[in-house]
Amino acid sequence: MYHIPALLQESVGGLNIRPDGIYVDVTFGGGGHSKEILKRLGENGRLLAFDQDEDAYQNNIQDPRFTFVKSNFRFLKNFLRYHQIDGVDGILADLGVSSHHFDDSDRGFSFRLPGDLDMRMNRLSRRTAADVLNEYPEEKLADIFFFYGELKSARKIATAVSAYRRSRRIDTVSDFLEVMKPFAFREKENKTLAQAFQALRIEVNDELEALEEMLFQGLEMLKPGGRFSVISYHSLEDRLVKSFFKTGNFQGHVNKDFFGNWETPFELINKKVIVPTEEEQADNPRSRSAKLRIAEKI
Repeated sequence: MYHIPALLQESVGGLNIRPDGIYVDVTFGGGGHSKEILKRLGENGRLLAFDQDEDAYQNNIQDPRFTFVKSNFRFLKNFLRYHQIDGVDGILADLGVSSHHFDDSDRGFSFRLPGDLDMRMNRLSRRTAADVLNEYPEEKLADIFFFYGELKSARKIATAVSAYRRSRRIDTVSDFLEVMKPFAFREKENKTLAQAFQALRIEVNDELEALEEMLFQGLEMLKPGGRFSVISYHSLEDRLVKSFFKTGNFQGHVNKDFFGNWETPFELINKKVIVPTEEEQADNPRSRSAKLRIAEKI
């Protein structure tokens, strides 16, 4: 089962949909957000949805206004041009990993289920999480756990991985949990393991670079007055989105005009990040970490 869409009404409502507009859902998944967008489009409206996971194609929507694009969203501009679209009125991204992935032991996304360490969103790509753990130099592993997992013990974990793989490969979730035992203390076990698995997943799928590329291309393809609606689930993603919406770059560099006014490509629709209500969090616990930011291209 794919996850219940988080912040569904808020994120789709934030697009300020025009019935005859052209919209893009860059993270189709189970199709929840796409179906809500289609409800608000008229007969001349159009929606394109991206997903690189072949499982998502099983949720394809039979609607003449809808086009499914089997691709990573980092190729947003290329595929819009391929479909002869020069500009869009809104882009929605729900950056979370779906329940479908976490609940499928064959995919290796969850530390709660036994299985192979895969973690590929696109199963046609070559590099798996097991490849990362067995082949990367210790120093590079330390960087991944520190920067992508924000783990203070990143260097020690990398050393433990290096020691373990000298005698046998780390191929399964159970193997990696064995390596992580000394670092996953009982009171923080779930958090530590979640951070380590997040770090591997980001590396395997090149998630942060792909996000940067999609945001840059999205800015280029949005028409003036068009909107970005982005839901993120961890601080690394949210920082990138927040910085890009505020300044048009990921370094937080503010350009100013002759009079000292900020030059930014966006107007922030919500100055304060939007989070799920207590009711939504109770109904859908996986929405708890969701953060929504909406910006309009000037």
